[in-house]
Amino acid sequence: MKAFTNEEFTVAQALKENLETCILGKSEEIDLLLTVLLAEGHVLLEDVPGTGKTVLIKSLAKSIDGQFHRIQCNPDLLPTDITGVSIYHPKDDSFIFRPGPVITNILLIDEINRATTKTQAALLEAMEEKSVTVDGISHELPKPFMMLATQNPIDFAGTYLLPEAQLDRFMMKFSLGYPDESTELTMVNAYSQNNPMVNLKSVTNMDMILTIQEKVKQVHIDQAVTQYAITIVRETRQHKSILLGASPRATLALIHAAKAFAFIKQRDYVIPDDIKQLAPYVLNHRLILQSDVRMEGNTADSVLQSIMEQVTVPVRLRVE
Repeated sequence: MKAFTNEEFTVAQALKENLETCILGKSEEIDLLLTVLLAEGHVLLEDVPGTGKTVLIKSLAKSIDGQFHRIQCNPDLLPTDITGVSIYHPKDDSFIFRPGPVITNILLIDEINRATTKTQAALLEAMEEKSVTVDGISHELPKPFMMLATQNPIDFAGTYLLPEAQLDRFMMKFSLGYPDESTELTMVNAYSQNNPMVNLKSVTNMDMILTIQEKVKQVHIDQAVTQYAITIVRETRQHKSILLGASPRATLALIHAAKAFAFIKQRDYVIPDDIKQLAPYVLNHRLILQSDVRMEGNTADSVLQSIMEQVTVPVRLRVE
């Protein structure tokens, strides 16, 4: 029996088409973005300026009719600038909580690595527990909540490395990259007349997103496919080229992402190719290579690919 209605599948397709009117030639990246949204995760976008990261994120917020906030990071940013602060009101003789920008549906963190480690740590609770604590009082974040952080892979002046604990809380890390020549020509012609974002309309609402998020959890995944994902993750922990492998949180992220990705592809079951396609985006940023391996020019992606080539892919599945 199918877990989803035709209306829910239609919503996913409508979201994708809506985003593609603003970001041309990035169908795969849009699929990844929607996958993370429906799997209740967060995204780290590592890319050079001007590739459309902000446009994509703002378009997503408009498409789902969600509240959008933006934080532009710098070394002067304080944790309370993100979480909010309690302000004393003499008239009422009480403290009133003034919410910070983290209290939203879609949160864009511009150049997260320009914030100090103390400020970055203020996001950990929000990312994992979907709440923030101010003066000992916990405040729930709106549902759905999704954080999208950007960082520039080229400019390292005045930046701080993201700690492993924070990297591990991003479900995926990917980049948009430059468009091909024909896409860039189409983009120039389209944007020279008007900005597609101006006329962008929402195609769904928060209630539908929450419904789909819950139903995504019911997507069937065969035990053989689950074992395939677990084996890949566990191999990263014992590979001679890797100093720090992927955590159990990474295993859960890969499974949850695979279920959401199957839904994006209009299936109510996961196939091994879903795991193979998503593994690099889910695992690469969680791996730390041995120093001598990095000096030889190897990358987390190349090491992970070699691991995946050695893991047997399940070929016979029983879909219930």
